[in-house]
Amino acid sequence: MNAADILKLPSMPMAGPSYPAGPYRFVDREYMVITYESDPEAIRAQLPEPLEPIDQPLVAYEWIRMPDSTGFGDYTESGIVIPCQYKGEAVNFVSQMYLDDDPPIAAGREIWGFPKKYAHPKLEIIKDTLTGTLEYAGQQVAVGTMGYKHENMAGNGVATAAKVAKTQINLKLIPGIDGCPAICQLVALNLTDVEVKGSWRGPGRLHLVPHVNAPVADLPVRRVVEAHHFIADLTLPYGRVLYDYLDPPAV
Repeated sequence: MNAADILKLPSMPMAGPSYPAGPYRFVDREYMVITYESDPEAIRAQLPEPLEPIDQPLVAYEWIRMPDSTGFGDYTESGIVIPCQYKGEAVNFVSQMYLDDDPPIAAGREIWGFPKKYAHPKLEIIKDTLTGTLEYAGQQVAVGTMGYKHENMAGNGVATAAKVAKTQINLKLIPGIDGCPAICQLVALNLTDVEVKGSWRGPGRLHLVPHVNAPVADLPVRRVVEAHHFIADLTLPYGRVLYDYLDPPAV
């Protein structure tokens, strides 16, 4: 294989790439997001500079069911997002992510710097309850429950779409062959072409269990603020570099 052919490859390995080239379209992506107040010092410890915490110590715990994803197939994801600020702009820092499918783990880490690890999340309807669970290494580390479709927000799809399209920030850290950081950046992306198909509020609860390799409980639950369930189609495009730790701007 010549150099020109190599440069056309979307990903490793050369024989059977892990994922195709993007952008990537998601159909009927289903979310349960439980927003809660946590410990301000724990939030500060989880935010890489120059990100800054907001006044209210909020954390969003998410379960996302993705039955139809371009190049990635059918999988489920769970993790923690921290509302914060970057140069005065309201953004979301993606702190932890756990999912059950290899292609989106590889692509998420290599392209956008998503902090993805392999685990066993589930989002399912059990009788009258929307239920999310996360199992890591045989141990259950998160349980979220929400009353199923208690309050319809379908007329407020614009507000839900704005939440989905809010700027997401990742810490992309990839070592070089010498073990030193080759890429160490804050990167940003915005989901596009968002079509909200349904949106509901309801009562919610969240239980997090300490685990050394899935430390979701390091951001403890003080008070649940909101539980939000919605379904949307959207596109995951490529992103952009916000801040390069290897070449920081002059002060």
